[in-house]
Amino acid sequence: MADIMALVLDALVFVLLPWLMWRLTQRTMPIVVLPILVGITLAVTRWPLGWAGIPSLYGTYIGWVAVLVLAFTAGLEMWQHPGADAGEASTNAGLGRLLGSALFALLIPFVIGTTLIHRFFLSLPGWQAPGTGLWIQAMSIGLCLAVSALPVLIGLVRELGPHDRPLGQTALKIAVVDDAALWIGLAGLEIMAKGTAALHGWTIHQFAAVVILVVLALAGRWATRHVRNPPVLAIWAALPIWLAGGAWASMQLGLHELIGAYFAGAVMPPAWVRRLPVEQVGTFALIWLAPLFFGHSGLNIDGRALTWPSVLASVMLVVMSVSTKIGAVVAVPPVGGMRWRDALGVGSLLQCKGLMEIVAATILHSRGMISEFAFASLMVLAVASTTLTGPLFRMVVPKRRAVLASA
Repeated sequence: MADIMALVLDALVFVLLPWLMWRLTQRTMPIVVLPILVGITLAVTRWPLGWAGIPSLYGTYIGWVAVLVLAFTAGLEMWQHPGADAGEASTNAGLGRLLGSALFALLIPFVIGTTLIHRFFLSLPGWQAPGTGLWIQAMSIGLCLAVSALPVLIGLVRELGPHDRPLGQTALKIAVVDDAALWIGLAGLEIMAKGTAALHGWTIHQFAAVVILVVLALAGRWATRHVRNPPVLAIWAALPIWLAGGAWASMQLGLHELIGAYFAGAVMPPAWVRRLPVEQVGTFALIWLAPLFFGHSGLNIDGRALTWPSVLASVMLVVMSVSTKIGAVVAVPPVGGMRWRDALGVGSLLQCKGLMEIVAATILHSRGMISEFAFASLMVLAVASTTLTGPLFRMVVPKRRAVLASA
């Protein structure tokens, strides 16, 4: 009974309170950042929550499952681009140029961020994580600076007007590449951190994990060709099998479960995915379940890490992340002949960190690859960049509409 009461109080603090704040502010702030703000505030003020059993055991489990579902739906949403029929000829990029722009928009923030983090930030007090190489730590933070928030971006694009939807669709296509690169990069960094030890001591479980991942990928390809329209109930029955198989396999390989969950969603048959209410499932998990995970992540921040130097470092990370992402898109736009204002609009959408950076920072922190101070600053970066996305885009949109009206 005590665990149930703790879960209820947990939900009141990290689910209901952020939802009320979201509604009272007329949804001006993304709901993903509000539970984190609540958690960070409680961590900094050291509000006594132990008597209420917060964070609760059941709340931790529920939040973790919800984030697994979000990672899984992020993989599924690789095959869903809402409003694709609203495109314009000006945003129909060739595949080669689109991939080139996406890779450049990843490479520039990653390289610049990694270099500056290694040169200046890791020498700050408390920024070095013991037991991990400095370049691994710098690349871990650099990866968080380069990522874009695909699930949050999909929601933002759905809210755009018809004149702005083509730019949102272009940003979505680039964000798909960013999202895939994030999970591949996380897996690569974990392997690099473990060194050659990751290749030794394999048991039957590791070999079984590899077999499961291969079977999931091959089954998805086979079903795409031969079982395009199974009963919807059969698709729903297959979802937990794919999710559990991918998460278990990545865990057995020494990687994070979220990496396997994303992979499992990405290899599901696209024809099956289009028959599922992926948006509704993701929205439900995001609003009513995952806030427990986000709130606990903010609550787990060491309040002593949010000193004024740490806050100043967070501001510098925000400037670095926003400027390099937008600058990379403007330098190499995804469409030939794209106006610089349109490129600024796409870049302002892509600089959004949201859920993906929060999950990535949590994975890296749990693996000891970044310090408490770096983790706290990355959480502040996620909140700031996600909150800035709408205002940054609106700074470009009115000018763009004025140009269209005059034409």
